[in-house]
Amino acid sequence: MTGWSPTSWQKKHALQQPTYPDIDHLDRVVSQLSQLPPLVSSWEIESLKTQLAEAADGERFLLQGGDCAESFADCHPEVIAAKLKVLLQMSLVLVHGTKRRVIRVGRFAGQYAKPRSSDTETKDGTTLPAYRGDIINEHAFEKTARTPNPELLLRGFERAALTLNFIRALIDGGFASLHHPEYWDLDFVEHSSRGTEYQNVVESIGESLRFMETLCGVPISDMNRVDFFTSHEALHLSYEQALTRTVPRRTGWYDLSTHFPWLGLRTSQIDGAHIEFLRGIQNPLAIKVGPNMALDEIAPYIKSIFDVLHPENEPGRMTIIHRFGVEKVADYLPVLIEAVQKTGKKALFCCDPMHGNTQISSGGLKTRRFDHILEEVERSFEIHDLTGSRLGGVHVELTGENVTECTGGARGIQDTDLERAYKTQVDPRLNYEQAFELAILVAHRASQSSS
Repeated sequence: MTGWSPTSWQKKHALQQPTYPDIDHLDRVVSQLSQLPPLVSSWEIESLKTQLAEAADGERFLLQGGDCAESFADCHPEVIAAKLKVLLQMSLVLVHGTKRRVIRVGRFAGQYAKPRSSDTETKDGTTLPAYRGDIINEHAFEKTARTPNPELLLRGFERAALTLNFIRALIDGGFASLHHPEYWDLDFVEHSSRGTEYQNVVESIGESLRFMETLCGVPISDMNRVDFFTSHEALHLSYEQALTRTVPRRTGWYDLSTHFPWLGLRTSQIDGAHIEFLRGIQNPLAIKVGPNMALDEIAPYIKSIFDVLHPENEPGRMTIIHRFGVEKVADYLPVLIEAVQKTGKKALFCCDPMHGNTQISSGGLKTRRFDHILEEVERSFEIHDLTGSRLGGVHVELTGENVTECTGGARGIQDTDLERAYKTQVDPRLNYEQAFELAILVAHRASQSSS
């Protein structure tokens, strides 16, 4: 780690960072954050790294999901519990279908910043800074709201802490107990075309637990709770820097803002500030790879990324999240897999079928077609099987609410239905019914792939 420190990224070119009008104000806030207790622990981070290594070996399956961008306004118990429920339901289906343990990772408690294609936005002749997420500025198209405000970093930290505290309280209190998966039911189970299948899964797992407890003669207490981890894009580097610490009895630095930071497409420059920051932390890392580069650029890019971020081939360190879209996955994914194989290093492959399939509806809203999402997952499984690789996870944007942001699914949402409950401020998400349907189909396909 020659020349690395939590601030060494500042010597590199940093893209997608907000322009604060008062840098001294930002420095004071970062100093405050650096003195606050961390959001996660190094013990949890190392546990996740071990589990990701097992997923790369085919022993586990990664389920990573949550909001495209969290909102401060959604820091409510009902909203948080609904997201937790749908992720637990999805993981239950995956455990039952794949016969593998599932790693549950939520895109929450820190997913407050978003990259943008432009630094500014213009409406009716007025140009203001683009909305970059609640941790940076506010969504309202007004000068004060759109001016980046360092105090929002503290609000984001507080919201993340509140979210994590509530999730941990629910899990430790038995909310995630496999003895009572019926607690996780959402309203859709009563009317979904897949509802009966879910109830059969619940009954099957309940019978299996009762059988094991009868044999053992004691309750299986470990089934009363599950591990749950957090993730977000490591985008706002001043925030990540403030929460990067050393810990007693461990070597190296940990980014204690989240268990599992990832690198997005817009900040993936080899000589850039984001890679400089990520190379020095001990967390497991994910990098997103999309069709933003030419096919012949993928191999040298992967080699460079692995040289910098994955030099020691540490088990569980590297996850590749591929997001090519249904139209390009057949061209790009085999090249990516071959590039990783040529490095001789191990990585976990995870499919993000959301971002490559974004389109504009007839009414002008950003949306995604559910059939495209399913098809990219299906094609990804096929390509991994054919190339001697393994798809070990899925990464999806979802919500526990009954939104209408993606078309298709069991209810056949059309373009004309989107405005009924279109709530996202950034990217369209699967609603709870679509997310659950996706989990069932992924479980079926993953079980075939592993056989």
